[in-house]
Amino acid sequence: MIRTAEESDAEKLLEIYSYYIKNTAITFEWDVPSTAEFAARIRKISEKYPFLVAERSGKIVGYAYAGTFNERRSCDWTVETSIYVAKDCRGGGVGRELYTALEKALAMQNIISLNACVAYPEKEDEYLTANSVRYHEHMGYRYVGEFHKCGYKFGRWYSLVWLEKFISEHPQTPPNVKWFPEIRDEFERTIAKKR
Repeated sequence: MIRTAEESDAEKLLEIYSYYIKNTAITFEWDVPSTAEFAARIRKISEKYPFLVAERSGKIVGYAYAGTFNERRSCDWTVETSIYVAKDCRGGGVGRELYTALEKALAMQNIISLNACVAYPEKEDEYLTANSVRYHEHMGYRYVGEFHKCGYKFGRWYSLVWLEKFISEHPQTPPNVKWFPEIRDEFERTIAKKR
């Protein structure tokens, strides 16, 4: 089941995220944020964009969200996407379900371009593989560019790869972007039909 995240989900979502902070270079964040800080992140993101969670048998097993790509008005139709799946649920379709629902919500907002900034190893190691890049490519994203050795974690340098995906055409005059609260009810009705 996919649903919209609530601030009360922060503790469970942080359990998923903290694994990646402590054990991987998938995120360049070094310190686990407090539950209150994570709840504030959910609140801030949800003011404009979808923040979604996946549940299986009543347990949260992943989350995905979109965020501001660039503060300038000209970039309203472009977002940055992020996804985290519980370490023991990877490879089971949770990521696909989350990103598919995220794209549905973003399309309803009149978003056109999705960008993903993914940590990338010069050589795969115990902290980072190229799996995130492969996942995004599998989801239809294409490689755009790389910032070499721009992140330092676990005594090693890692790169960032940018990937992009267009979910609609780029019209001469795009319709105004609707912020997520404007389409949330309609989106939730749409995903409820799939349950």
